[in-house]
Amino acid sequence: MLLFCLLARPLFAATVQDVRLWRAPDHTRIVLDMNAAADHRVLVLQNPDRIVLDVSDASLQGQLSDLNLDDTPIARIRSGVRNGTDLRMVFDMRAVVTPRSFAIEANAQAGDRLVLDLHDEAPRQSATPVVSRSASDNDRRDIIIAIDAGHGGEDPGALGPGRLREKDVVLAIAKELAALFERDRGFSPTLIRSGDYYVSLKGRRDLARERQADLFVSVHADAFNRKEANGASVYALSTRGATSTTASYLAQRENAADLVGGVRLGDKDEMLAGVLADLSMTSTLDASLNMGGAVLGEMGGVARLHKRQVEQAAFVVLKSPDIPSILVETGFISNPGEARKLADPAYRQRMARAIHRGIRSWFISHPPPGTMLAYEKRRGGRQYRIARGDTLSGIAARFNVSVSDLKSFNQLADNRILVGQTLKIPAL
Repeated sequence: MLLFCLLARPLFAATVQDVRLWRAPDHTRIVLDMNAAADHRVLVLQNPDRIVLDVSDASLQGQLSDLNLDDTPIARIRSGVRNGTDLRMVFDMRAVVTPRSFAIEANAQAGDRLVLDLHDEAPRQSATPVVSRSASDNDRRDIIIAIDAGHGGEDPGALGPGRLREKDVVLAIAKELAALFERDRGFSPTLIRSGDYYVSLKGRRDLARERQADLFVSVHADAFNRKEANGASVYALSTRGATSTTASYLAQRENAADLVGGVRLGDKDEMLAGVLADLSMTSTLDASLNMGGAVLGEMGGVARLHKRQVEQAAFVVLKSPDIPSILVETGFISNPGEARKLADPAYRQRMARAIHRGIRSWFISHPPPGTMLAYEKRRGGRQYRIARGDTLSGIAARFNVSVSDLKSFNQLADNRILVGQTLKIPAL
């Protein structure tokens, strides 16, 4: 009798262990975590509008009612058994979408997954800068800073003590950095990821290019298999191999993010083959290294530095031929002491301010043609004649600029100034 019961029970080749959902600006992603690979098909049905996902020889573990459907085009999710052994999931829609599905095989970062992306038919409008990067002397456009918070969505990035997630830490720092640039005259920030969703490594570069960014800065929190590792770092692209073992290890880990983030690895990046041989990369890399050096110098006043020079490795996210790009590691989230700092909002603000000072001071000294800062520098900007009793910090406070910007704008090596000396005041 027991043998008969076992034979009569449906045998499933795979189990859906968890279902997760994220909302991005232009699509909704549903991820099925599975203990084994399984075939699937997607049907689009109308009257009423619904998307049907059939997974062969599979069962569902857990409930779907816990999924948050707010701000998504999905009204309800139902599930049932089809043909005795297949899992059927039905997504009742309140808006028209275009589905795209693919499977991801198990790897070192995650198990087998089935991904269903529901792309909006009419993408929501996003507040992105509309600029024309012209070199005309009469143009006075803002400098566009593309700020990329690493990881996101189903990819938490590195994990620290107390389940501190890299994706949350770096998004908070990115938003602080954007707020600082929002207050700066002559700068306009744009967030590559403004919420908890994943953007592919290529997609991050593409968004920066679409928004005509003058700089791409990707914010991360480092991790290593030894918790003693510590220190903040700045990285730029290398076309000839990594400058250290640590840089090579980090690039491999960050480049694997698409495996966790749910990107179809068959998608090819046709640009990359020609980019590294393009001579235009030379000036972009030089600017990236110099910019990175300015940021690293400011970060040294807030955190211990892992290395005192900008390191290089083959980071996929930095491979833009025409946009200076840097990757900032704000500390080791795997180090208990640095994890405590990164969990502190006040520390994250200090880190954002340091990154902001480095970027801003570099652009004040090297403004792109056609920008407000280039116009101000060409015109000489405001001027101030130093009187007895003046200090550099006092002058900076009077004109609401930073000491580092004042020094950079006037090419001062230190804080020493002379009575009668004329200082140029950078634009706010």
